Amino acid sequence: MRDVFHEQLDAVFGDLATICGQVETAVCQATKSLLEADVEIAEQVISADVDIDRARVEVEEQCFELLSLQQPVAGDLRVVVAALRMVTELERMGDLSVHVAKIARMRVPDVAVPAEIQPTVSRMADVARDMVARVKQIIVDRDVSSAIELGRDDEIMDQLRRASFTQVLGDDWTHGVEAAVDIALLGRYYERIADHAVSIANRVVFVVTGEDPRAAASEA
Repeated sequence: MRDVFHEQLDAVFGDLATICGQVETAVCQATKSLLEADVEIAEQVISADVDIDRARVEVEEQCFELLSLQQPVAGDLRVVVAALRMVTELERMGDLSVHVAKIARMRVPDVAVPAEIQPTVSRMADVARDMVARVKQIIVDRDVSSAIELGRDDEIMDQLRRASFTQVLGDDWTHGVEAAVDIALLGRYYERIADHAVSIANRVVFVVTGEDPRAAASEA
């Protein structure tokens, strides 16, 4: 029975990795729609979010079944609870990608991001996508060292968001309040995607070691 239980747990983590792949696609496509003012791609991102939502429900049902039928204790219980939290964060990352796509759709036929700030926004998107791709592999491998490294790299996203604020608030900003609000929101969306990726990575560390790296960092 325990072998079957652990096979089911492995299947749950496989499903989490699959959802992470869907989120990575959503981030890429939402960014493409944003920078190219492509309404068709934006609509695809928005429509595809239902698949991520459905996958979340399926993972939750698997976890609840494990809790009710297998009655896991100690380390096994920790894994199931972590999986429930991780799938919620993945679903939220999909929602954030939809928010990006909706900004793109709202500004069509114009590009929502002014030309001079596109490199910064594009870099934020690249960092977010990279972090999603890396956390997918962290889930698959349950790689503690890579998970900890991902948390350290989150500072890059924070620096980029600060740079975007500097540009928007500069005296030479000529694109008005509406564009400034769009950039502020986009920065927040990409930053939150990165934050969720770090949170998932931390949960993988907790699953493997039983220790919360955030608590360790606070004590340090």
